[in-house]
Amino acid sequence: MLKLSRDPILCTTTLILITFSFFSYETEARLHHYTDKDNPNLKPEPPSQPPSPSPKPNDPSSKSPSPPQDLDHEVVYNVKKYGAVGDGVTDDTESFKTAWDSACGNYENNTASVLLVPYGFTFMIRSTIFTGPCRSYQYFQLDGTIVPRDGPKSWPSSLNKRQWLVFYRINGMALKGAGVIDGRGQNWWDLPCKPHRNVNKTKLAGPCESPAALRFFMSSNVTVKGLSIKNSPQVHLKLDGCLVVHINSIRVISPSSSPNTDGIHIENSKSVEIYNSVISNGDDCVSIGPGSYDIDIRNLTCGPGGHGISIGSLGEKSSHACVSNVTVRDSFVKFSENGVRIKTWQGGSGSVSGVTFDNIHVDTVRNPIIIDQYYCTAKSCANKTSAVFVNDIVYQSIKGTYDIRSPPMHFGCSNNVPCTNLTLSDIELLPSKKDIVVDPFCWNAYGITDEFSVPLISCLKSNPSTSLLSGLSGRCGSP
Repeated sequence: MLKLSRDPILCTTTLILITFSFFSYETEARLHHYTDKDNPNLKPEPPSQPPSPSPKPNDPSSKSPSPPQDLDHEVVYNVKKYGAVGDGVTDDTESFKTAWDSACGNYENNTASVLLVPYGFTFMIRSTIFTGPCRSYQYFQLDGTIVPRDGPKSWPSSLNKRQWLVFYRINGMALKGAGVIDGRGQNWWDLPCKPHRNVNKTKLAGPCESPAALRFFMSSNVTVKGLSIKNSPQVHLKLDGCLVVHINSIRVISPSSSPNTDGIHIENSKSVEIYNSVISNGDDCVSIGPGSYDIDIRNLTCGPGGHGISIGSLGEKSSHACVSNVTVRDSFVKFSENGVRIKTWQGGSGSVSGVTFDNIHVDTVRNPIIIDQYYCTAKSCANKTSAVFVNDIVYQSIKGTYDIRSPPMHFGCSNNVPCTNLTLSDIELLPSKKDIVVDPFCWNAYGITDEFSVPLISCLKSNPSTSLLSGLSGRCGSP
């Protein structure tokens, strides 16, 4: 037991020192105080049956954007200390916003800010934009659970129904931890406008806006690591207008029947890495939209459920779309509608080029390899002559089993704008139930393949004319 001196001056000095030490401990802490070993939350499991080892630490391409290395310390902003209750019912929005404003405005030199969402609590917050730029590197340490109001009827009419948690104009941030973002999407999925609600899968009249759970907009040098995102009303994680994003070891989960619940959607973004993650949902595992460049995906597990890894859809409403330099490798797609897909609308323009799908394992997938340039979500779409140009696509070591309802390879290219420079090698796709092998389908597709592929690919055209290629080149230019 601590004994204080009877000397009043010495006693007062000692109390002041104790009080100062206590408050210093409450406001400053090293980030390693919140490492995973201190958090009993479950971590995302590694992808099941990865086809090859995940990136090595010394692989330069696997390094994530890093905060400054010469930091003196990190300043912790615990949302509980800003009034957040964390009972899953009380609206904690203002507490989060105040904590964020304090963390973002941290002006101490050589420090990083840590906004802490502690383990053991469920925080309900409304549609919110966490705005930058910030004065210091930001850690959003998510160890607890965050939920929105439950369903469209409880969503305030004054708030945006297309987004929930938004990080806007952030340069330098890590959203990490073993916590959960739970979008509570069931009541949104059950809106009458959702096509899965009806026997004929047609949309009924009525409100249809649904929020993406997590969105990074016009941000750079972002890391998302370790957390789980589940049951989003629509897209789980959306990157829009972002530069240099590293996503690692996250888990995305929603029912296979949940509509429009893309796992990760990318558009108008450059230099995005997605590594070592698991996505099981009701729509595209990853969707790569227009304006996406330098995308690297490794060791990703998709399924069961969902629509596989997609580039597109592109060219909707006669729009111009450009996507280039995309690599997907060492990944596994199981019990899904598609494996690796490129989908474009008739009437669009632009191009998809420089795409490599390498070492992809598929298990009971309906369309393991598919290019669909007649993508249409209505009962029918009018034929149009213009199309997004699909060129320089490599499929290497795509192996596994398929559902014989569709051909294992489908190259449905535009009548007027053919797919060119398709390269296929080391392909081995077999029926999942030992049925007769189905031949690939090709329409206006040019490319080469090796003679050992299973099934044999004999429907590709060879050597497109020089005049044809010159008329199609230069549709997008440099990003």
